[in-house]
Amino acid sequence: MIGIVMFFTALAMLLIGFPVAFTFAAVSVFFGILAGYMEVFANADAAMTIIEIMNEGWIEAISMFNYMPFRIYAIQQNTILMAIPMFIFMGIVLQKTGLAEKLLESMGFLFGEIRGGVAISTVLVGTLLAASTGVVGASVVAMGVISLPVMLKYKYDTPLACGTICASGTLGQIIPPSIVLIILGDVFQVPVGDLFRSAVGPGLALVAAYILYILVIAYFFKGMAPAIPADPSRGSKKKQVIKALIDIIPSLTLIILVLGSIFAGVATPTESAAVGCIGAIGLALMYRTFEVDMVRTAALESVKITSMVFGILIGATAFSMVFSYTGGEELVEHAMLSLPGDGKWGFIIFTMLAILVLGFFIDFIEISYIIVPILLPVADALGINPVWFAVLIAMNLQTSFLTPPFGFSLFYLKGCAPAGVRTSQIYKGVLPFIAIQIIVLGIVAFYPEFFGMSSSM
Repeated sequence: MIGIVMFFTALAMLLIGFPVAFTFAAVSVFFGILAGYMEVFANADAAMTIIEIMNEGWIEAISMFNYMPFRIYAIQQNTILMAIPMFIFMGIVLQKTGLAEKLLESMGFLFGEIRGGVAISTVLVGTLLAASTGVVGASVVAMGVISLPVMLKYKYDTPLACGTICASGTLGQIIPPSIVLIILGDVFQVPVGDLFRSAVGPGLALVAAYILYILVIAYFFKGMAPAIPADPSRGSKKKQVIKALIDIIPSLTLIILVLGSIFAGVATPTESAAVGCIGAIGLALMYRTFEVDMVRTAALESVKITSMVFGILIGATAFSMVFSYTGGEELVEHAMLSLPGDGKWGFIIFTMLAILVLGFFIDFIEISYIIVPILLPVADALGINPVWFAVLIAMNLQTSFLTPPFGFSLFYLKGCAPAGVRTSQIYKGVLPFIAIQIIVLGIVAFYPEFFGMSSSM
């Protein structure tokens, strides 16, 4: 039971607010030493003195961590994880090129004359930003600064406007190139390219569901998403279409360079990430926003974010090692395999609900590196397709960015929203989109063949 107690201790410390990486490392060391002493106490001879027992317990506890340096070295040599800092760098550079501003302005005027048009254009721009940058914070802030004032100006329902921006900004979690998918590819030990290909269909289904919801709301509740009057100063409709296409082409080119090279088998995700960095620099030059200081700032931010990810990974490695040593994996596997009903579907439903609830409180990185490795042996025993299971988890983790009270997208939008927008309105606005995500997740779970996947190995 030490492993289970360790798990809930770490979860409690995270909820209190302790730093993630240090929490995992400290809890692992404490419970590793405790497990070592308990092992010696349980097997001690009657002739052993207290000092001998204490010495043996210390040796047993320390020996558990003998292989930690090798595990850390293996993490540093993992070429899959090399893609993370490069995709982060690419996203930050693109954020500073003004790409989001140009896309939102053009597509907002292009679709604005239909009811719900600005909200639809926000979803489409969020999709393009997700496929070209994958940075949730940058997407939410950019659309919050540009699109939200326009929607509020034309009397859009405030919760609807806020929910649309938050949901659109999180699309970078499931639409490739996605940091979540790269991390899950490492955890599951499956090709990241396979995850990217498999996630495109569910990601686009989510986009279609968002747009359908906006159209239905705009049709039945005309005052919630009114049309924007045509602006003669923008020129004819033909000119607006041409300008929108000109603004979209650079993003599409970058998407083709990054994702096309992966899907065609020309490059690995790590190599395509390098191509994306060069493409982002090229767009900065094209938009005349390239500066040496901008590159330096982007590099520093990339290092900070990457250091956080790898710090959590090292702490999570120690945590999973101690959890396995103390028999936690066997206990979880036995409990999961004993779930009522069909073992496979009972396991899938239980894990999806557990990850959804945990997403209310902790970040996707902690869930990926702590919760998912505990579930993998059970998934293997049940013959579950790892690519399909990873896509389900990625879609579920996307929801963690929206769920109150700690969803990051909610904080990003609140930080850049006009003064009149209340936190309660943001919370209210994301609830329908959370429901949409759960519905699409259910469709992917029960009908994977629609998306070219299989639930079994």
